[in-house]
Amino acid sequence: MTLRFWRSWSIGRRMAFITMLPVALLFTSFVWYSWYSHRAQVAEELTERGRILATALAETSEYNLISGNLSDLRLTINGLVQSDKSIYRIDVVDASGKAAVGVVSDTAVDSEGHYYEAPIKKQILWINLFSDNGTPHVSASSDSRPPTMTTEVVGWVRVQMSPAVMMAKQAHRFRVELAMAALGLAAAGALAWILARSLTVPLKDAIDALRQIRGGDYHVNLPVATGGEVGELQASIGEMSLALDESKKDLENKVAERTRDLVASRNEALRANDDKRKLIQKVNSIIEEERKGIAIEIHDELNASLIAVRLEAQAIGALAAKAPPGPEVEQVQQKAQSITKLALDLYASGRRLVRRLRPEVLEMLGLHGAVEEMLRHYDSGSRIDFSFHSEGDFSKLGSELAISAYRIVQEALSNVMKHSGATSAEVSLILSDADRVLSIEVADNGQGFDTGTASEGIGIIGMRERVDALGGSIEVHSEPGKGTTVVIALPLSGATAVS
Repeated sequence: MTLRFWRSWSIGRRMAFITMLPVALLFTSFVWYSWYSHRAQVAEELTERGRILATALAETSEYNLISGNLSDLRLTINGLVQSDKSIYRIDVVDASGKAAVGVVSDTAVDSEGHYYEAPIKKQILWINLFSDNGTPHVSASSDSRPPTMTTEVVGWVRVQMSPAVMMAKQAHRFRVELAMAALGLAAAGALAWILARSLTVPLKDAIDALRQIRGGDYHVNLPVATGGEVGELQASIGEMSLALDESKKDLENKVAERTRDLVASRNEALRANDDKRKLIQKVNSIIEEERKGIAIEIHDELNASLIAVRLEAQAIGALAAKAPPGPEVEQVQQKAQSITKLALDLYASGRRLVRRLRPEVLEMLGLHGAVEEMLRHYDSGSRIDFSFHSEGDFSKLGSELAISAYRIVQEALSNVMKHSGATSAEVSLILSDADRVLSIEVADNGQGFDTGTASEGIGIIGMRERVDALGGSIEVHSEPGKGTTVVIALPLSGATAVS
């Protein structure tokens, strides 16, 4: 797992860290081991010297302690203490533990917490001058019996050492070793800095060159200042700058040529767009005329035929009522009633289809009344509460603009009922004579959608084509959970007809 602090470090800092980390660990280990070894050496030397000194004094102090000649013993001990600064104190006690001689160094500044002790032993030689039969003993060459010897402890020598002098010497040696190690560490740090700089400087030059290229200046002067991979990188950047410069010139030529083509295509597209708009407008007019013709045929022919069927079925039912009663007569009456009901249903369906194909109310009441009647019809057949607001005199609208506005509102309300899940919707029609614009707004409080990611449905595409054909504008505003608002502006120029 990559450490977080490592990610923000530069390559020079990383290289210096990699170089110095083992050196720093080695330096720390060396310093610790050196200090520990010096302290251990002092402790071992003090222990050895303390034991040897205690043993030597114990072996030479027997006579003085037994004879009571303590002044000579004190002079001897005092000479030892004054000559050796590592001795802090020497005490001689008798067998009962009573202090006989005690000398403390005047120069020692500290002492160990313990002392080194050696016993002062007195050896007694027993010689038997008589033989076993009581006669004087005469030694013979064949007599192998040694004299009898016994040992008795008559006192103790206690030596307490001072580590200050030895520690001072070892501290001086440690400081010399530490200075040498620090010098090596500084040399390693300088080497790490030189190595890191030898890598970071060429890389910085390469990065500056890349930024210059990114800024659009492909004339980059980047000499190869080092070898290895970094040198190859610098050479590659130089080659890339030359290639990019050539590519830029070729691209500029192609862009200029393509711009000319695009200008020509744009002019052609504008002409095609005008033709498309006229074509869509003509197609919508043809469709409306065809709808009108179909509606007339349904109203005049199909509905008339359905009325005739209903009358014939009613006549059959009347004739069956006059016939003698029987199962067949009842069945005929039921079939006649069924045919009458089907004819009425088909007639009603035909009327609804006629209203959808060519709303008669639009010709009778105008755009305002037709939209109001549409909202009343939708309001009675759904759970959505529709409201309507209008401003202006809609009697001046031409039939083409009125039918297009009616179809746009019809498609917008159809989308509200099918997809929005709204509980209320509002339709607004505003006719401005000053701006000569018919403004249409349909808003709901439904679930909405993300206009940036969702694709437009057939309904919105149909409305957009109608609006484009009339030279208007359409905007759809929606957010998830905040409903949808469709805002349309239709120009009146060329589309009005004063009645």
